[in-house]
Formats: sequence, C-alpha cells, structure tokens
Amino acid sequence: MLLTATAQADEQAVIKRSFCVFDPVGANGPLFAITKTFRPVALREGVELDLRAYTDEKVAAEDFKAGQCDAVLLTGTRAREFNKFTGSLEAMGAIPGEKEMRLLFNTLSQPKAKPFLTNERYEVAGIFPGGAVYLFTRDRNIDTVEELQGKKIATLDYDTASLTMVRHVGASVVGANSANFAGKFNNGSVDIAYAPAVAYTPLELYKGVEPNGGVFKYAVAYMNFQVILHRDRFPEDAGQMVRDEASRRINEAYQIIAQAEAEIPEDEWMYPPKEDVQEYDQMLREVRLSLLDEGVYDPRAIKLMKAIRCRVDASRAECASS
Repeated sequence: MLLTATAQADEQAVIKRSFCVFDPVGANGPLFAITKTFRPVALREGVELDLRAYTDEKVAAEDFKAGQCDAVLLTGTRAREFNKFTGSLEAMGAIPGEKEMRLLFNTLSQPKAKPFLTNERYEVAGIFPGGAVYLFTRDRNIDTVEELQGKKIATLDYDTASLTMVRHVGASVVGANSANFAGKFNNGSVDIAYAPAVAYTPLELYKGVEPNGGVFKYAVAYMNFQVILHRDRFPEDAGQMVRDEASRRINEAYQIIAQAEAEIPEDEWMYPPKEDVQEYDQMLREVRLSLLDEGVYDPRAIKLMKAIRCRVDASRAECASS
C-alpha cells in the first residue's frame, strides 16, 4: 500500500511537456536523434518529454508560437522572433569558425548569461553549434564575389540578413526555405545554395555539386540550433539544466560537424586566396553593420561576437576600430 502511494506521488511529480523538433530529415534525422538522448535527463528532473519531429521549420515555429508545443528546436535565424539576442548569433561573418563558436557557447552557458536568454514569454534553454555555412555551387567557375552577379541563389525568404546579402553581391534571390532549398539546388532551379556541411549527405547536396560544382570553403556565417521554452510551462531551473547538459556534451556536436565536413570529397572543396578572404570579411562586416543599423540584429550580441573575434585574432582589421 505504501509502495503504491509512493508510486502515485512520483507520477504526480512528473510533468508532461511536448517538444517539437525541427529536423529536415524527420524522425530518423540527426537532430531528432540528439534530442532523444535528452529525454532521460529531463525525466530525472521531473519532466517527461513528448518528442515530435517536423521537417518544415516554419510549421514548427508557428505551432510553438500558437502554444501547441511547450518547447521547440529551431535554427538560430528562425529563433530570432523569439529572442533577438540569440537570433543575432548567426549574423553574417560574426563567427568565423569553431574557436570563436566555442568561446561564445561557453560564455552563454554560464548562469550569469540568463538575462540575455530570457524575456517575458520565452527562454533559450540551449544553443548547439551547427557548423560553418558554406556556399554550394553547381559551377566551379563561380569562385569570386564578382561572378555571383546575376546568379540565382536559393535564399531563405524569411531572413532579412540573407536577402540583404544576396542583393548586396548583385545576385538574384530565389525564395526558399529549409524544406525546399536543397531540392531547388539539386534540380538546377538555382545556381547556388548555402548550408553547413551537416546538410551535404542527408539532403543529398552532392547531386547539385556533381559533376562540375564545388563547396566554397569560407564561413559566410556559423549556424546554430536553439532550444526555446515557454517559460511558464517549465520549472525555473529547466533552462540552465539544458545548458549544463549541453556543455557536458559539446564535443559530440563538434565531432558530428567534423565528420560531416570530412564526408565532402577533397576535390569538391574550393579554397579562396588569402587576399580575397580579407575582402570577404570586410564585405560581410559592412552588411552586418547595416543590418545592425536597421534593427535586425541585437547590438549586445554583435558587440560580444566582435570581442570574441578579436580575442581569437587581434590582427583582424576591425579590432583597431571601436
């Protein structure tokens, strides 16, 4: 009788919450697989997660906003409508590589960073690296900014930054989203797409790259994924619990990124000359600052990422300016 009462009390202590997970591959994809490993961790803290896979990120975001999901996993750009600070972390050229991303991740995982991760309704409970965003081209001859002029680029039509960037280089915007950009690239509807290496195999981007294309090894941005909660539906410490668990397993994420980059054949990589890289850095900085002026990015996030870039490489031209 006592055991039954204890079991009932334990059952009552567990709260059930829905977690909507964007994964372009669906329930068999890598993002969904990672979130499944968080279920026992959450259960130990008294939260039973009902995981739901979404292949369309827009639908996942809208269901979350409508309250049909208690938590959601989205890309940093899509997360901007829920938290402008963390939604600015994918700013063009703001995170050049893994060193900078690790520093940023460590900074935002600390308990004192919580005010940047919360607002009245939402909390960003975790940020996970997705890897550098590269340009995938169907034609290897497109290897300079000048040659982008007039070319059709699959562009996330809900992202002001991407639209601004594509227009800045004189290319042609072809509206796309996370569910259909790969198809547009693979079937030749567009000349160029942009994505992290983790998209290459599952979204079959090699079909668009082969036989005459390539992958331009320059980080246009650094992608991340974010877990966002409805604050009033979770215990107060739930967000920090997720961040602590993510910190313990951050190397797993970087191993996945490294493996994905290794899956791209060496002869498909295109390496820009060093003098061009400096030019691209300056161009992305101009776009980034113009978007900051327009209110697209959070100035605190832009300032933090600049400090991190200059800590990693003080010789960058921007580090001499305020």
